Amino acid sequence: MTYLLLLLPLAALVIMNLLPGRFRVRSALLITGAVCIIQIGLVLVHPTGFWDRLIIAQLEPVLGFNLQITWLALVMMAVAGLVSLAALLVAAALWQREFELLNFSSLLLIALIGMNGIAMVNGLFQLYIFIEVTALATFILICLRRDRFAFEGVWKYLLLSVVASVLMLTAVGLSLIFSPSSTFLALRATIPLAAGSFLPRAAIALFLSGLLIKSGVVPFHGWLPDAYQAAPAPVSVLLAGVITKATGVFALIRFVAEVTGPAPVYQVLLLTGALSVVVGALGALGQTDVKRLLAYSSISQVGYIIMALGAGTTFGLIAAMFHFFNHAIFKSQLFANAAALEARAGSTDLNKISGLGGRMPVTSVTLLIGSLSTAGLPPLAGFWSKLAVIMALWLAGQSLYAFIAALASVLTLAYFLFLQRKLFFNKLSPELSGVKEAGPLLLAPAVGLAALTVIIGLALPVYWLLGGR
Repeated sequence: MTYLLLLLPLAALVIMNLLPGRFRVRSALLITGAVCIIQIGLVLVHPTGFWDRLIIAQLEPVLGFNLQITWLALVMMAVAGLVSLAALLVAAALWQREFELLNFSSLLLIALIGMNGIAMVNGLFQLYIFIEVTALATFILICLRRDRFAFEGVWKYLLLSVVASVLMLTAVGLSLIFSPSSTFLALRATIPLAAGSFLPRAAIALFLSGLLIKSGVVPFHGWLPDAYQAAPAPVSVLLAGVITKATGVFALIRFVAEVTGPAPVYQVLLLTGALSVVVGALGALGQTDVKRLLAYSSISQVGYIIMALGAGTTFGLIAAMFHFFNHAIFKSQLFANAAALEARAGSTDLNKISGLGGRMPVTSVTLLIGSLSTAGLPPLAGFWSKLAVIMALWLAGQSLYAFIAALASVLTLAYFLFLQRKLFFNKLSPELSGVKEAGPLLLAPAVGLAALTVIIGLALPVYWLLGGR
């Protein structure tokens, strides 16, 4: 199964672009959608790896690396499949030009290869390679429509990403000086033995800094709101839902959980996470653009994940991955809602699109569900993951950070209530009197992801009451 999750999107990419012109565009969305669905199915079923054992395993000496599937990888690849499918549906609903659909599908498959690699590799250099593969596809996706605002957004992202890449590649080079290889297992065994040396500390600090930049956390968050706002609607769904989480947050989780072990890294994560939670929430309060508000909200929610990881416990790691999954679901859904608003009202500026609640009831309800889940209100999924984060911090003796996490939820609720009031309860602007609800294809990802948020939120307490059986 491991190599199949890399070869399947690669084969789909090649076949899709080799088809005759008249079939290529028609098949692009179907082939890419099928890959996403198959990936979700493979993650859920998790079949035995006969393909890997009989054929691909023979190529491992040639390839120079091997792959492994852990529960962390399964969560990451499930998220990648779900969010990619949602973004694909948004693209199919909004875009009519053939070259846009073909390019988007091709770049999405490249990003999917990169994200699956990030989930499964077991070496620092290989992790870096797949992060860069995903980032390269992302740069092109953001400026896919070639407008000036998009180029400005991607330029800021590119500049900071290059800095992060240099830091990470330098860390890989340093790791090869004090370790026989850059595999996670070798580094995990070598770092404690060289604890008094400068090189391991420098390598950890450099790689950690690079991942924090790619995660878009405070104080490295300057690029993120511009990139999210400038990206076309389907790309925003993909970017906010999974890509920046895979190249930054998930890679950080793997690096801390599988390489660094107990270290002063945890204090850095706690402080960075707390700053991101508060600064992101305060930044969202002052926004008048839906996508920009959601971007600052992402900074804040990523802070929760980083803080849970900083707790330094197994429960903290579980809480971090739980909120990672929930954040991917509700943030993708909220950006799908923003896509519907932009498609129907022609803008995401709150001052121009206020009062649409009666005109777009499905969008209104699903956006409310996503907002309340982000704020951590019961019984939605976001409540349980935020509760897990706060409990992990409290049980780890980090009561101050637990208090910050709880208090920031109030700020989250405040800016989402502002968003709801402005969008759906203000007086309808006369120029929006002809606006109608989005079409079924554009509503499908928002409704599906909102339903998943509700189902998880309601099912979890029942599961626990039954003793987890």
